[in-house]
Amino acid sequence: MREGITMVKKISNVYLCNNCDFRALKWEGKCSGCGEWNSLVQVEESSKQRKLDEQGSRPERVSEVNTQEYSRKVTGIAEFDRVLGGGIVIGSLTLLGGEPGIGKSTLLTEVLAALSKKYPKEDILYVSGEESIHQVADRVKRLGLIHANFYIYNETNWQSILGQIKKIRPSVIVLDSIQTTVSGEVQSAAGSVSQVREVTYELMNHVKGSSMTCFVIGHITKEGSIAGPKILEHMVDTVIYFEGDQLSNNRILRSIKNRFGNTNEVGIFEMNEKGLNQVLNPSQYFIDASNVDAYGRSISCVMEGTRPLFIEVQALVVDGQGRKTTQGIDTNRVSMLVAVIEKYLGIPMNISDIYLNIIGGIKVKGQDTDLSIISSLLSSFKNKKIDTETILIGEVGLNGEVRSVSNIDKRIKEMERLKYKKLITSKNISQRITGKSKLEIIGISKIQEIEEHLNL
Repeated sequence: MREGITMVKKISNVYLCNNCDFRALKWEGKCSGCGEWNSLVQVEESSKQRKLDEQGSRPERVSEVNTQEYSRKVTGIAEFDRVLGGGIVIGSLTLLGGEPGIGKSTLLTEVLAALSKKYPKEDILYVSGEESIHQVADRVKRLGLIHANFYIYNETNWQSILGQIKKIRPSVIVLDSIQTTVSGEVQSAAGSVSQVREVTYELMNHVKGSSMTCFVIGHITKEGSIAGPKILEHMVDTVIYFEGDQLSNNRILRSIKNRFGNTNEVGIFEMNEKGLNQVLNPSQYFIDASNVDAYGRSISCVMEGTRPLFIEVQALVVDGQGRKTTQGIDTNRVSMLVAVIEKYLGIPMNISDIYLNIIGGIKVKGQDTDLSIISSLLSSFKNKKIDTETILIGEVGLNGEVRSVSNIDKRIKEMERLKYKKLITSKNISQRITGKSKLEIIGISKIQEIEEHLNL
């Protein structure tokens, strides 16, 4: 280097998409990556960072790569450990999302308390950018976590947080929340694309380099996704959602992404004045046993991860103008099933007002409950009840045919354990299972047969 010449880090401007983190060299009205309009934001990027992003390790043949066993810490909260695949993986970065007030901070406070009791020689840190240390301490006291022994730190500046992390050297850290944390090296507002990307990148590098386990809390938008750029979900190892109706006590912890375990696994909790209680045997937790004589009610069994859950499908059909209101299931799916009823059963149900609810805050995403939904609608329309010891499982097609569902063996085993008597499902399943189960299994191929078997 010649004397008197100072080397300056070269900075260039790029544009990042708020939605998909697509990178463009000039501003575009429509993102070329995801098609979103007006989503590109200008950020500064150093030439050094671009080179790091472009550099990669040497490709290796899969036969040359040694498999890696991941070390885990069991928290002792069985439902939480279940969702993460058997405990928290040391050196992992987990994102916890959920609506405001649903109990995210409460859940992780209980997790840190359990870890501080189980691993008393390790330091644990809770960083709160939204609550003071007194508010966090009050929550610990209110939850009755007398054995809790972790550090509390109220800070939003990432450099200050990193300084305390290096000083305390905790084995586990909670960052509450990623949207309130800002880096002094980025000139933009908290929660922006640049801030979230920079803080997460720095946090990830420190976590991976120090074998520190980290939980990051993220807020949910009104559309139901984690606020901020999609890059946040891509960068972390695990993404879990805490779901539930704030008017109900039921809470469901759901795994959406897990590099160390099964996805779509769920844990069931119940919220009360003393915090969150685990529901260790949730098979019939969402069934109202006192409502046996009601019309418009049927029971189905769905798979949540590897666990069979029995759910109650309630329907109300009244005279009206064809309005459809649903909770826990897609309204378009219900509209399709109503059309199938009209076409193949000849019942003019589409002119009625229909209200359909999956009890307990469960959200049904598959088609396993089609047969149960149709049965509940018919039961309400005809004012006839369905036997509560009968389970209905099956997908219904546009031609009125009843189709098979997956994992039926696990569901039948759970039905036998809980002493249900009858299963109505597809003809294919009944032919395969008949003689292998203590249940009375009735197989149907068309929905026209359902009225006869349910005495509707």
